[in-house]
Amino acid sequence: QVQLVESGGGLVQAGGSLRLSCAASGRTFSNYMMGWFRQAPGKEREFVAAISWSGGSTYYVDSVKGRFTISRDNAKNTVYLQMNSLKPEDTAVYYCAANTNGILRLGMWDYWGQGTQVTVSS
Repeated sequence: QVQLVESGGGLVQAGGSLRLSCAASGRTFSNYMMGWFRQAPGKEREFVAAISWSGGSTYYVDSVKGRFTISRDNAKNTVYLQMNSLKPEDTAVYYCAANTNGILRLGMWDYWGQGTQVTVSS
């Protein structure tokens, strides 16, 4: 019984930055691994980043390493995705997700937000 609501998406110019937020409610936020996925038209949903329950471990897909940073503020029940040096290929709907098992495979994520559109212009 976790609800996730993303915000912060929008239109940005290539090379710019954007910060996505995901507000969680329901069960204790700190008990869950949190992550971000994205899906572009005609493509499969892909893993982007994840952060452990404590925030001590983070994981990124190779294509965003060095550009994106995931973080969480358990006191605010919020996870963030700071996206820097954005590229047109980053254009996608970004989804916040949570799981209780700590396994990063897509099928293991228990809760999903509705997504927020990120569009990066050339």
